[in-house]
Amino acid sequence: MEAEEQFKQLDLSNAFLFSLAFSDPEACALVLQVILQKPVYKVMVQPEKSILYSKEFRSVRLDVYARDSMEAEYDLEMQNEDQGNLPLRSRFYQAEMDAAALRPGEDFKRLRPSYVIFICAFDPFGEGYYRYTFENRCLETGKPLGDGTRKIFLNTRGTRPEGVPKELIHFLQYLENSTDEFVQSTQDETVAKLHKRVTWLKEDRRWEAKYMTFEEMLQQKMDDGLRQGIQKGIAKGITEGIALTKRVLRLNAQGMSAAEISAQCGISLAEVADILNMNE
Repeated sequence: MEAEEQFKQLDLSNAFLFSLAFSDPEACALVLQVILQKPVYKVMVQPEKSILYSKEFRSVRLDVYARDSMEAEYDLEMQNEDQGNLPLRSRFYQAEMDAAALRPGEDFKRLRPSYVIFICAFDPFGEGYYRYTFENRCLETGKPLGDGTRKIFLNTRGTRPEGVPKELIHFLQYLENSTDEFVQSTQDETVAKLHKRVTWLKEDRRWEAKYMTFEEMLQQKMDDGLRQGIQKGIAKGITEGIALTKRVLRLNAQGMSAAEISAQCGISLAEVADILNMNE
């Protein structure tokens, strides 16, 4: 497929297009309002914001970081694959955002409300909901802790529309079907506004070129990783082979039978014989 056609056929669930689309403050505020069902004003956006305190600790890269005029903080993440770690990732991202929010000596009261939002192209909890919202609560009384944090997981494959506004369902469906036809079928004003920006981005040759560069770099990293993996695998195999040979010879010198060595080392009698024969 030619580069131009490949870029134009991307859905908004693509990581590159997702970060690009929501780097626009108006588009970001619009979507946050749909997700949270509350007004969000004057948003400042930083796509692919990195937080790194020390090379000794793991850094974090937020897909889309935003702060509104009330200084509430938002992290928007697009997740296309279920790696089974979203609850722990959300915990880590929340902690990193909070740590970056205060300067040394500042009072904890300066911490503002913060939201970590994962938009998933799969059902993260298997219950069929379009939206799962978590906040810290007392197990005994049910009362909220009041720490101002929420973690929200959205599911583009939801099947249970109860309690969810239609505009949110339309937005989630649009992520994986970012086409003129879908927008026309929904007659949704929010989706139409978002689609207008996505269409404009796809028609901009500068972003098309940057996308292709991004894809080439990603492919190169994958190729390099594969080569390194093969090399490490070979090196590991050689190291383990030497260690196994040494162990077999040591056990043989101690007077163990081939059957006993086989049981001790977890290898077949034929493999024991091969090692002993090669070292006669």
